[in-house]
Amino acid sequence: MTRTIPAFDVRHAPFSRRGAWINLSPVVAAHVTVDDVHLVSHRTGMHAVLSFRPAGPDAEAAWTVDADASRLRWSDGSRSVCAVFAAPDVVRIRGEVGASMRLAEAAAELTPFTGTYLYRDPRDGSAVFTSYETGCRYRVTLIRGALHIDGAESLGAATRAVTVTGDDTGWEIAIEEYETSRPPLSITRSFDACVEEVAEEFGAYADAVAPWAGEADASSSRSDASLLAAYVLWSATVSPAGFFARESVLMSKHWMDKVWSWDHCFNALALASGLPDLALDQFLVPFDHQDASGALPDSVAHSERLYNFVKPPIHGWALRRLRAEGVELSPAQLRDVYDRLARWTRFWLEHRRIPGHALPHYQHGNDSGWDNATTFDRHRVIESPDLAGFLLVQLEVLADLADELHDDPSPWRVEIAAVSDGLHQLWTGDGYVARGAVDGEDATRSSLLPSLAIVAADHLSGAARDALADGIRPFVTPWGPATERPDSAHYARDGYWRGPIWAPSTLLIEDGLRRAGHDDLADEIGARFLRLCENGGFAENFDAQTGEGLRDRAYTWTAAAYLILARDASRRSARY
Repeated sequence: MTRTIPAFDVRHAPFSRRGAWINLSPVVAAHVTVDDVHLVSHRTGMHAVLSFRPAGPDAEAAWTVDADASRLRWSDGSRSVCAVFAAPDVVRIRGEVGASMRLAEAAAELTPFTGTYLYRDPRDGSAVFTSYETGCRYRVTLIRGALHIDGAESLGAATRAVTVTGDDTGWEIAIEEYETSRPPLSITRSFDACVEEVAEEFGAYADAVAPWAGEADASSSRSDASLLAAYVLWSATVSPAGFFARESVLMSKHWMDKVWSWDHCFNALALASGLPDLALDQFLVPFDHQDASGALPDSVAHSERLYNFVKPPIHGWALRRLRAEGVELSPAQLRDVYDRLARWTRFWLEHRRIPGHALPHYQHGNDSGWDNATTFDRHRVIESPDLAGFLLVQLEVLADLADELHDDPSPWRVEIAAVSDGLHQLWTGDGYVARGAVDGEDATRSSLLPSLAIVAADHLSGAARDALADGIRPFVTPWGPATERPDSAHYARDGYWRGPIWAPSTLLIEDGLRRAGHDDLADEIGARFLRLCENGGFAENFDAQTGEGLRDRAYTWTAAAYLILARDASRRSARY
């Protein structure tokens, strides 16, 4: 059984636990990393609540931080302080003899609407921080040692902090996140028992989603990266709360702490073979918020649900793969999923199609998931080959589901013919082009986005498949497919969708190439992406030329894509 993961840098991956809405990290806001580790909550948004600063007799000693799935440790070389998630909402911290810890509010000032208030609970002597930003309380309970409180009941600008010290046995505290009230903390397990429990919990999870990591023939880099990818997913999972009615994997427990309505599909696929129930929950998260028109929200967070954009309809593609991975649906679940997917598809056909046009359109780059891709430079409202490809797959899945449910599949097959014809109108002889939905003007062709039509390879001619594969090759760098051609005047190394390598585009391209019969190119792209993550971690995206991780450094769909490709590679290796 897997029981450990390689140590990780808390500046890149936050220290957390499955089910928790809090984490420990020096990343306190978008692209903001500070020196001190903070307790950060993701209720009502990302909010740094408390800062942690260890100290010892030598005031000048430098403290380092290291972490794995089970514990985080501060050390000055001669003494240490350790933290563990004793429960998803309880962090226990233990200090050795000679060490102390100061916990201070992260907010600069307490106002009638912002900041953190501190008081001593007269019931048990604990120190309680109550945060306007998160709407929660953070109770610091002394297990052993001494607790000193500064600024209790103070208002306005003041120092609000708790310092814990010990005697010849050290000290220990617990910090709980809760909303209104709970009984005084009861300690039933030792700190070390909590560490072991977390290690076992994560080990079982990793064994389920990355079983190849423990195989004798797995390389050390593949094993280490697979376990770290599993940790990124496990630690970004939150329990039901707020707008989330089911256990959900956020895109990150950094600032990208939402579920976008296509990102979740990749996380579901990574979990499918080992944790099928959790995988199905991930697939259904945005469908819990489907509106009357059939549209899915752009994103869902603890206290926010946005509909100003949508995301591409890759859900038929994802459902097909989920079921192929063994995610089983009861008759009632199958009917429910069919109805939801049908409503989502009709949204595109009925609300995003100009009368007389065969193809639906995007209204903005955000709708495609490729926010600023050059495909949208001339027009924002476009009919795009990738959208047509996704819909062809989704319509085919719906037709097959209708057969399975003894419904009439013919309406879906009529739409397949119409969308196929529309996609053919975007053919230029050597590939597909997006066009303005109103004037039919061709979009620029330096983006990888139109090539995603290859996901519908089963509906394309052999010539079209070959042309798409040939068109993808110029995008492939030593690390994988860039989202903008590297020789384009618009290419930017950190240009979001104008150059960097992304996990979803890589996985969709790799899958489409296999369906198109171009396994050699698919193998090459898959292997390069695996090496990219083994080299640069699980960043939101990567410099296509250097492989450097960019922006959010613990992004779950990147970890998910790695696990999917590693799983598939392991299976292919076992067959040969």
